[in-house]
Amino acid sequence: MRSNRTTPTMDKENSSFTSGALLRILSWNVNGIRAMEKRGFTDWLSEESPDILCIQETKAEAGQLSEALKSPVNKNGVQYTSFWAGAKKKGYSGVAIYTTKEPLEVKNLGISDFDDEGRVLQADFGDFIMISAYFPNSQGEGLRLDYKLAFCGEILTLCKEHIKNGRHIILAGDYNIAHKAIDLAHPKANEGNAGYLPEERAWMDTWTSSGFTDSFRYFSPDLAEQYSWWSYRMKAREKNVGWRLDYHCVDNAFLPAVRKSIIRQDITGSDHCPVEIEISLP
Repeated sequence: MRSNRTTPTMDKENSSFTSGALLRILSWNVNGIRAMEKRGFTDWLSEESPDILCIQETKAEAGQLSEALKSPVNKNGVQYTSFWAGAKKKGYSGVAIYTTKEPLEVKNLGISDFDDEGRVLQADFGDFIMISAYFPNSQGEGLRLDYKLAFCGEILTLCKEHIKNGRHIILAGDYNIAHKAIDLAHPKANEGNAGYLPEERAWMDTWTSSGFTDSFRYFSPDLAEQYSWWSYRMKAREKNVGWRLDYHCVDNAFLPAVRKSIIRQDITGSDHCPVEIEISLP
């Protein structure tokens, strides 16, 4: 889905990352890519030079993107290909994937209720399927909880289907869920709030017991105060009063390929920070 519509690409010679390669994959809720561009996003991307970058909450349509945003170049002179899924509602939601290698195919979820909000992009790289996902916010008093749980159910079905077909998956993005008490600064005070509702945490339990692993917690099971989102209010980031809402999850069979999974709290510009994973391909 380059720009806003699905575009499969089948040039396999140029589509696969090299066997044995160590890939750096970042995921970041940018909270508005056009605003981020003004803050130096393309310079940051060039310097950081990940192999793949998934972004969420782009808040943009294809026609609103500059050429610099669509086709940036990394510090090694390699041009990124980018794929975008926007929402029908202007200035809302949206996901994208930047990659230094052309995928075999890129598509959305295939369900209009969620594709109309630009919630998912899937990029097939042969060795694995990269999914950039922006999970809905359940909102105050669980106003959109049913919608969110329906989305979560479809994501689980999708990933199970990929595994059934012998594929590996990396599900990257803003899940809008803090799974455990360790994943937010004030769990007791937030038990009735969106992102930490019992139903949301129960789905994460189901997800991680269905053959998928939260890569950050795999490497850092007891590491506290590791957050990826902070409110803009009350100097929350300065005080590190945050939530861990952003994840790289992989299927359990792909876990041996994961070399590290970290949270990049050093990177600013959004109310979220990026999360990073390294994969050693077979």
